[in-house]
Amino acid sequence: MKTTITEPKIPNSGALVIGVLKGGVFLSTGKKLDKASNGALSKAIKGSRFMGGNGQFLDVIAPAGIGADRVLMAGLGEAKEVKQGALENLGGAALQRLSGSGVKSITIACDPVKGAKVDIGLGAASLAYGTHLASYRFDKYRTTLKAKDKPSVTTVTVQVKGAAAARKAFKPLGAVADGVFMTRNLVSEPANTLYPESMAKECQTLRKLGVKVEILNEARMTKLGMGALLGVGQGSRRESQLVIMRWQGAGARTKPLAFVGKGVTFDTGGISLKPGPGMDMMKWDMGGAGAVIGLMKALSGRKAKANVVGVVGLVENMPDGNAQRPGDIVTSMSGQTIEILNTDAEGRLVLADALWYTQDRFKPQFMVNLATLTGAIIISLGHEHAGMFSNNDELCQRLSEAGSEVDEKVWRMPLNDAYDKKLNCAIADMKNIGGRDAGSITAAQFLQRYINKVPWAHLDIAGTAWADDSKPTVPKGATGWGVRLLDRLVSNHYERK
Repeated sequence: MKTTITEPKIPNSGALVIGVLKGGVFLSTGKKLDKASNGALSKAIKGSRFMGGNGQFLDVIAPAGIGADRVLMAGLGEAKEVKQGALENLGGAALQRLSGSGVKSITIACDPVKGAKVDIGLGAASLAYGTHLASYRFDKYRTTLKAKDKPSVTTVTVQVKGAAAARKAFKPLGAVADGVFMTRNLVSEPANTLYPESMAKECQTLRKLGVKVEILNEARMTKLGMGALLGVGQGSRRESQLVIMRWQGAGARTKPLAFVGKGVTFDTGGISLKPGPGMDMMKWDMGGAGAVIGLMKALSGRKAKANVVGVVGLVENMPDGNAQRPGDIVTSMSGQTIEILNTDAEGRLVLADALWYTQDRFKPQFMVNLATLTGAIIISLGHEHAGMFSNNDELCQRLSEAGSEVDEKVWRMPLNDAYDKKLNCAIADMKNIGGRDAGSITAAQFLQRYINKVPWAHLDIAGTAWADDSKPTVPKGATGWGVRLLDRLVSNHYERK
């Protein structure tokens, strides 16, 4: 789907979307259309329950006196509710409503709103961004899909006075959307096409954007002593990989920001085999790594003025004759030993070595890791928030604020010595599980044992990386969760202005 931003001109075909304030108050384009249609839009509002509330829509088909095939009135709520995020959702929701309607083109009129919390240029860019995010589809493997079952919309045009400024505001948002789409694509791919080596090759495509990409194979990781990560993948015929991606957008002396992702491209549970029902969904157990890769694409695509390192540990957890066993003891890169009590608690082992390597080599300002780590976090928080664990209040506050701004919300969970003690082990430095209770917390405590004072946050995204229900800008399936959140974190606090 093509998205453009142009100067205002009433279209002669397709669908025209106009904003309406609470109480059925028309903006400038709506007033013109209502007059041209001899009051047809006003009559439609009077004959319905549409009041212009945020999220409300009213569709008028073939109104007389208007060239467009249909006019979709979109509720804006009160003027003070007209914000960037609300306009993104409006654009996305409008596209979802019209995508199967038969119209090929959508025009969205972006009119000035007195008292709005966003300027007109960014408002138009936000509408375009929302429709673009909502246009995502993963249907590359559907070879018999009929034309009537595909979206009919091929173009979306946002019209606004001062289109040049709006196009400038949209450019970095478009780069972020590219990163989100890359993450969604990676998470959606089946495990027979996306495995550690092929996922590492996807990382290499970022080189054309100026990202430096380095890949460590098993031989190099063995020399580094990454026994925790390598133990997870030893049951698979696919070779494990560690990929380092570096974007240099600030001065050479500026310490980098570090993002680390769990990339278990398929998780059977290993010898501690998962139940069969639902195991097919374990293709998205690399969602944390997918988010880091998408973030690097977003930051490099918009030329972020920051130094950023993305590190992803890529493994496949399979139960063959060489697989890691419950009761095995492995030595991590840090030198700490781990007794493996459950081979399905594997993501923390991957992250243990990846986190240690990242802080040891790059000495970052902070580290944020993302992982579809525990089912326990879904029991705690459902699918609305990711669990956030951290050793730094400022980093937590910044992540929370950024998450609220882009609707990728986080909720801070506790860390303390009482939980940490559950990992103590009689025959090794620690166990890889802490017991049935507080599973997401003890997993975070495990990770914290590999953090040396650097500000750090762990985001458990098991409940947010995949969605069974759509949102205005997030279709069902892979969400791309984390790319927008972390891009906003960097933009708000860590770029040279």
